[in-house]
Amino acid sequence: MKNYLYKFLILFGILSYGQQDSQFTQYMYNTININPAYAGTRESLNIFMLHRNQWVGLDGAPITNSASINTNVGDSKFGVGLSFINDNIGPTQENTISADIAYIIPLNNEYKLSFGIKGTANFYSLNANKLNIFQQNDPEFQSLNGKLSPNIGTGVYYYSDTFYVGASVHNFNRTKYYDTNEISINTKAVSYYLLSGYVFNLNEKIKFKPSFLAKVNEGAPFQLDVNANFMFNEKFVIGGSYRLDSAVSALLGIQFSNSWFLGYGYDLETTKLSNYNSGSHEVFLRYEIFKNTKIVAPRFF
Repeated sequence: MKNYLYKFLILFGILSYGQQDSQFTQYMYNTININPAYAGTRESLNIFMLHRNQWVGLDGAPITNSASINTNVGDSKFGVGLSFINDNIGPTQENTISADIAYIIPLNNEYKLSFGIKGTANFYSLNANKLNIFQQNDPEFQSLNGKLSPNIGTGVYYYSDTFYVGASVHNFNRTKYYDTNEISINTKAVSYYLLSGYVFNLNEKIKFKPSFLAKVNEGAPFQLDVNANFMFNEKFVIGGSYRLDSAVSALLGIQFSNSWFLGYGYDLETTKLSNYNSGSHEVFLRYEIFKNTKIVAPRFF
């Protein structure tokens, strides 16, 4: 029976290790969690909330809740942000609190360059009571409550009103949260991100934005998201996304006013996991207070 339990833990370790940082289909609206240099670049007070239910119907599948706020600091060149992520995967829970600071340099009338630093505190817990352990007093399978792990990341973000490209690195401090007999249940390894997008004004009523996000985690497969979104009348967004060797997604959004935006995404697995779940759902709400009468960036990002 212990061998069976070890196999379960190995499988769970692969799942945890492979996903690493939280996964977001609608990353283009949630860039602050990917790149700290994004803080303050919209020149507004930006409040964001997201819920993601991944692989619905599969026991122990990831459920993620995220909230963030970021803004530019007065008339200075600084931007700041604060974010919270709650990840639940099987018997584990991880709460992450991050603080971001960015320094934004105007290069000319069109382009700006931002540099950012992200400081993170991770609180990781393992509830062994959710595991099928026959020897409850086995010291190798005891609960782990709120283990704290600090970390740091950095990023750069180059952008205009119609184009952006950014690169970032997370988790310089490589951390193993829980080990038993050389089985690592969760490991925070270095993560590398590259994202970019461009907004085409097809006519007065329609905008088109292709974008991509590339992610490399140490010890995990390369991940690439390719997206295409259309915005109609500055209000309605419809699009699709493809995650390499993983999923296809449908994306919807509505801009209720200059301040309120609601978005929804549905992922359909293209792997064998599709036999065991009915897809993934992601919904977010964004609220902004613009400090100037001019909205300085398209609502795509």
